[in-house]
Amino acid sequence: MKKITALILSVVLVFSLAACSNTQQNDASDPVSSEAPSLVIESTPAEGTETKGSNILIAYFTYGENAELPDDVDASASASIQIFNGEVTGNTGVMARMIAEASGGELFSIRTVEPYPNNYNDTVEVGQTEKNNGIHPELATHIENLDQYDTIFVGFPNWWYGMPMVMYSFFDEYDFSGKTVIPFCTSGGSAFSDAIDEIKNMEPDATILDGLHIGSSSVTDAESRVSEWVQGLGLSK
Repeated sequence: MKKITALILSVVLVFSLAACSNTQQNDASDPVSSEAPSLVIESTPAEGTETKGSNILIAYFTYGENAELPDDVDASASASIQIFNGEVTGNTGVMARMIAEASGGELFSIRTVEPYPNNYNDTVEVGQTEKNNGIHPELATHIENLDQYDTIFVGFPNWWYGMPMVMYSFFDEYDFSGKTVIPFCTSGGSAFSDAIDEIKNMEPDATILDGLHIGSSSVTDAESRVSEWVQGLGLSK
């Protein structure tokens, strides 16, 4: 009887050792355990995917948003005043809104502390005085979150064969290093003049594109042209 009992105990012991050995091998080959940190997999955009709209800013200066105009202003009385989608603006403001619509970018109106006269002829004289005397008008609006934008459209009318002096105030205030700056301009016929070269001098570490000019008399009918231009830049929303 003792021999039979001993034999049974020996068999049980052999199976117990074998089971223990298998358990140890399984634990060694599986790195996942209840104490191991969880693995977080972050999704990344597919190669070639662009983030648009949220990283695009359209900054612009336009007369219609920088003058003390009456509430019932007659847009037909001045070629520089436009009412676009119910808003009083100017030619450059119209173009800016078309770019925003095509790209999904955010609008930023560049405004001065001192408003310009309520008629365009007097404003032209003020603009000449500013240019002749190197006056950089003080800005009333400021970009608070510039870091979030990779692409900045910058628009202005051509005053006295170049940018209005307020644009020098604008470029003095901001460093666009590493960003892409795309000028756009409206004028009676002088296009950019030397404006793009001036921007390159002021922002040497930014990528400055040649931009788009539209004649003042053609702005309100330029939506398809602006849309095609934005699409050609690869910035359509």
